[in-house]
Amino acid sequence: MEYRRAQTKGGTYFFTLVTYSRTKIFAHEENIDLLRNAFKNVMSVHPLKIDAFVLLPDHLHCMWTLPVNDGVFSKRWRLIKSHVSQECDAKYKNMPSETRQTKKEQAVWQRRFWEHQIRDDRDFKAHCDYIHYNPVKHGLVKAPGDWQYSTFTRFVKQGLYEYCLGRR
Repeated sequence: MEYRRAQTKGGTYFFTLVTYSRTKIFAHEENIDLLRNAFKNVMSVHPLKIDAFVLLPDHLHCMWTLPVNDGVFSKRWRLIKSHVSQECDAKYKNMPSETRQTKKEQAVWQRRFWEHQIRDDRDFKAHCDYIHYNPVKHGLVKAPGDWQYSTFTRFVKQGLYEYCLGRR
């Protein structure tokens, strides 16, 4: 089956990527560093703006805005996923034996990702809220500001959120 994705130059997109078999590889700091390095490497060649981001042990959500002359996000994700997969595969960093497959992309990531093109400011805000509340939804923390692998604190510093938002 061939997937068709809308790729608008300068568009803003929400993404969800999940690890293979929901393996909690990002519960290990060295694998988080691999992901950071993958983003840095890809962004140095294929720029993008990370509007919002959260990394959980077995998946991530983020929102990107692409350059005005570029609408290709699939290539960026392929490069990021490949970089992480190759590094994990080469070193078997914290990879349980049941997740090691013959296809490298299945060793770390599910084969595809989910994307949604952001339509307007209301849609942008709703997806930012979803991203930042995700660790609370999964029971990892009581409030978004308690999760370190998120852009929530950046939003607080920019005055877009109050730090206590979500505390009960």
